[in-house]
Amino acid sequence: MGIAYKKQSIQDWITQQWVIIFGEKIDKTKHKWLLGPFGGTNGIGQKFISQLAEKEHLVIENQKMNKGLIESIDQLNLSTNELNALSQDVIDFYQNTSNYDLQLKAKWNPLFKGFGILVRIIFSKRIEQLNVPIQNVENSSGLTSEIIQLLDSETNEVKRTIWLRAFKSTGQIVYSGVYETCTIPSGKSCIKAIFTLPKGNATVILTPKIGENGELILDSEGQKIGDSGFYFLLKDSKGQLWTKFIKSFKDQLVVRSENDRITATQTLTLWNLRVLKFEYEIKKRNTTSYSQYHKT
Repeated sequence: MGIAYKKQSIQDWITQQWVIIFGEKIDKTKHKWLLGPFGGTNGIGQKFISQLAEKEHLVIENQKMNKGLIESIDQLNLSTNELNALSQDVIDFYQNTSNYDLQLKAKWNPLFKGFGILVRIIFSKRIEQLNVPIQNVENSSGLTSEIIQLLDSETNEVKRTIWLRAFKSTGQIVYSGVYETCTIPSGKSCIKAIFTLPKGNATVILTPKIGENGELILDSEGQKIGDSGFYFLLKDSKGQLWTKFIKSFKDQLVVRSENDRITATQTLTLWNLRVLKFEYEIKKRNTTSYSQYHKT
């Protein structure tokens, strides 16, 4: 059995050892679709971006406009009928995410609120990651939404795309996620969101579908390793890779456009019970003002 890296916070060591005991050892050559960046032991947040760029010999680009979570909707390999049905506003949001602002509402299931408080106290504030609101947010709370790309210095090719979201009121980072597409073993193209953690990450793989009204539905609906779903990954003290697939935890995101208004609803469930529901209002920025702001 593997042993988690010892020189780190005790709570990180315990959670990593749990993944090792109840998870599976994996081979990086057979699980390339699942792999992603890992965090260090001294926090994540904004410092992770420069650390990742240095480690992978990449250049940080955070000034250019028109940057998306994905470079092209074609990366999802949707059918012609699905592409024709998908809202053009939703496509523009995913291909030009940096041009949009977000407003957030959050509603907890009271049964799980205590768990959220515990995670925040033990992990979130310390590592500057997954800082979800603990109180229900009935009135929209503004989020900064910044797309940071890490480029190959020679070819200028985008190698990593990071979506950094923070509360405008406090500057506190909510999420720092690496976004990319992947092809799971079934051959299905998915969106992968990687949230780095000490010596590992939490990865959510989402299968895309198109709803009746042109909405994009992203669902972590899988049942086993190899499917879409929620995974913990880590590297142990000997450099071996481990993963734990959390079958009971589901994440569904629905992004829609109605009457020129883009909204998104994200629902997190555990054992088929709703844990937390996020509602986002997505508004396109005045890109001229945004450009002038970043030149000053």
